[in-house]
Amino acid sequence: MVLKNKGFNINHKRVLRIMREESLLCTKFKTRSRKYSSYKGQIGKVADNVVRRQFSATKPNQLWLTDVTEFRLRGKEEKLYLSPILDLYNSEIISYTLSNHPTTKLTNEMLEKALEENKDIKDLTIHSDQG
Repeated sequence: MVLKNKGFNINHKRVLRIMREESLLCTKFKTRSRKYSSYKGQIGKVADNVVRRQFSATKPNQLWLTDVTEFRLRGKEEKLYLSPILDLYNSEIISYTLSNHPTTKLTNEMLEKALEENKDIKDLTIHSDQG
């Protein structure tokens, strides 16, 4: 930041390389050991792709979309995981759950709540990216 304020335009990689050569350590920032990955080994049965990227619905409760999203809380190391289910017909959130961990319990509770609130559903497709 000091170099930038003095009019120098230097790539951050060059600064890091020079710091390493001079055995200088930066204590303000720390590198992450690894990025979160939900991969747990080989994939089991993969569902057929019945949606085929045709993301449209002509009536309510015809096509629901779901996913799990990771949020990092500002100023904290803590993460939250959001699992919503969205009706593609009107973009309404049917149900959602929040958790500190990305578990199957998180998604199962969300799905159970959605189906409990919408009992008389016929021909519903629920789409997930399986990620």
